[in-house]
Amino acid sequence: MTATTESIDLVRSAARAADQKKAENIVAFDVSDSLAITDAFMVASAPNERQIAAVVDAVEEALIEQFDRRPLRREGKGEGRWVLLDYGDAVIHVLHDEDRAFYALERLWGDSPAIDVQLPEAPLPADDAATPAV
Repeated sequence: MTATTESIDLVRSAARAADQKKAENIVAFDVSDSLAITDAFMVASAPNERQIAAVVDAVEEALIEQFDRRPLRREGKGEGRWVLLDYGDAVIHVLHDEDRAFYALERLWGDSPAIDVQLPEAPLPADDAATPAV
């Protein structure tokens, strides 16, 4: 079984919203073969609680606007270090950088197929762009 088109679209939209709020290391996995409760996981991180809140708010707003979807469950928003948004067929995790390194969700789900979240490539800083690769 593979993730549905809708769950993949939902994760990609969430990834774009997170990226616009400067979330870091955004990845997604098709976990439909491993889990019966959801199709896709998206994981993103941010360096502080304020930015995590901004990322979560942006994701929620984007998914309401584009899909008329609200999370079925939201966990951790009060603490602000690991927020989980459960949309049923997709689960969005936004973690503090330190918590992400500690829990290593990519290691847990790394055997699952990656979902291309289709984010634009980050441009190189001006200094690096002019420096030839060695």
